[in-house]
Amino acid sequence: MKVRLEVTVTSGSIYRVDEVVKKGSVLETGSDVTCGDVPGDGRRSRWSAHRQQRREEFVRAALRVLGRFGPDLPMEAVAAEAGVSKPVLYRYFNDKAALVAALGEAGSAALLDRMLPAMQSDRPPLERVRDTVSAYFALIDEQPNLYWLLARWPGSESVQRDKDLIATSLTAILGDYLREFGLDSGGAEPWAYGLTGLVQSTGEWWLSRRSMSRVHVVGYVTELIWAALSGVLRDAGVVIDPARPLPPIRPQLTLHRAHLRQGADDTLPTVAKQDK
Repeated sequence: MKVRLEVTVTSGSIYRVDEVVKKGSVLETGSDVTCGDVPGDGRRSRWSAHRQQRREEFVRAALRVLGRFGPDLPMEAVAAEAGVSKPVLYRYFNDKAALVAALGEAGSAALLDRMLPAMQSDRPPLERVRDTVSAYFALIDEQPNLYWLLARWPGSESVQRDKDLIATSLTAILGDYLREFGLDSGGAEPWAYGLTGLVQSTGEWWLSRRSMSRVHVVGYVTELIWAALSGVLRDAGVVIDPARPLPPIRPQLTLHRAHLRQGADDTLPTVAKQDK
């Protein structure tokens, strides 16, 4: 059971964990121990902001340690990299699992920041596929030890969570285009998960083997995905020009395009429909 303890220092000093806490100061710990606030005085929000900033600094230190020491992530190395002792590090992360979880959140944010713009761009479809695949491989290439740490950590859901986030976004995009072309959108979700799994599994293989360049593996994966998508549409009587942008879809998925397309020709491209 988690107990929240609030401490108000009214006079003099108190001692806790060998630290002196002065009047009006905040007790810095990894638990929910805080200085008792006068409602609305802003001290609690300032402490929360400070704590979040420190956690982000420790996450960045952990990423640097991963780059040097590999996916084992020794906590003493993280503390040393951040210029603090291990007890201070543990005030912000109760254990190593908590730090790994924070690294997973940072990795998810970086993944979405790179992949979603590529998926939702207004570039020609083949380029969108290539850019999305390339964004994923670039990230795991830059942070391979972070990927292996998250993939192998017992009980970690980071990798599966990322797959779900990407697949859910891809489901919406595929479903919208299928409906735009007058086709059944029921396959959008299984296709999205299949494509996401293909990229993720190939990424693991490539990280383990490194038997070809990143450019080459991105090219092969792009070719396979494009052949699958264009082939399904062709069988349904829809021919897509890989070098011509697709019609815009729902605003919430393409909101950022409004700025990019200002002054551009708003004429929608023609989608050729074959006679069956």
